[in-house]
Amino acid sequence: MKALVVRLSAIGDVVHVLPAAAALRAHGWDVGWVVEPAARPLLESDPMLAHLTPVPSARRFRVGPARAAVTALRAHGYDVALDFQGLWKSAAWARLSGARRVIGWSRRWRREPMSAVLAREQVELPPGVTHVIDENLALLRPLGIEAVGRREFALARPGAEANAVAGLLQHAGVAEDELVILNPGGGWPEKLWPAASFGALARLLRDGGLRPVVSWGPGEEPLADRVVAASGGAAVRCFPTTLPGFVELARRARLVVAGDTGPLHLACAVGTPVVALFGPTDPARNGPFSPDDRVLRAPSRNGRSDRFRVPSAAMAEIAVDDVAAAAFHRLGRQGGPRAVAL
Repeated sequence: MKALVVRLSAIGDVVHVLPAAAALRAHGWDVGWVVEPAARPLLESDPMLAHLTPVPSARRFRVGPARAAVTALRAHGYDVALDFQGLWKSAAWARLSGARRVIGWSRRWRREPMSAVLAREQVELPPGVTHVIDENLALLRPLGIEAVGRREFALARPGAEANAVAGLLQHAGVAEDELVILNPGGGWPEKLWPAASFGALARLLRDGGLRPVVSWGPGEEPLADRVVAASGGAAVRCFPTTLPGFVELARRARLVVAGDTGPLHLACAVGTPVVALFGPTDPARNGPFSPDDRVLRAPSRNGRSDRFRVPSAAMAEIAVDDVAAAAFHRLGRQGGPRAVAL
């Protein structure tokens, strides 16, 4: 039996589907995945996958590569395609795969509700399912797979990446037992904690005997530089990393502090302690799943917290001292300079 996972993007969302792919594999399915270029490096060494089919993104769509992807998908002879994304483009790829069964969420649970017409089997989200990982696992129920609660992330350890990261840390003079990753990026502005706040946090962490390293993704170099400048030299900008490289970096870190973004979810997936900073998205759905991790959330002006109701300035109301306290608490310490106990 062959199953196609359709989750084209983004990094954090791809991470949240990995346990579903692992559950399929554990139940005897050969698993393929269709993905857009940005997330492809994360899946290329995934031992759970029998096939990985890259497809052009909507922004850079080309007929030739799309036609080649359809040919490749149909050559695998998938029995089922599972649309985890709930968009027109993901539903279209599920149908174009030629799979006999196309399973996706019903209109109520899709980001683009009308795209449900392309799913031959529409699934309702079961009551009581909260975290997005469990939502993805619940989509396997039509296949007779009960896996809600499973947390398994097949993120391989590429030898070359591991050696490169270890060498770069050594060259930067950062010991793994003091490494803390600060990731200030996060997609839309409403999710970002201010660079000045990250800089102030870096000073507190340094005073507590840690070495803050500011990670960044494509186009985020200026933001990382603002954090480093605000830290007064307490933090250093991270060297460039690939996605597998960041996974290796996160594995070595004692702690990751980040908003609701791919690096946070990668850190959670490899079991690195995290302090998560949330505003317009719901940490009960998207946040860390370890009960030991710490979450701080920006306030809403009207009692509700979602991307349309939390103002862009709200993240600044998360206090630096509270984040520092959460960081030292997560590390099992009673705090650093000015860090209050929780």
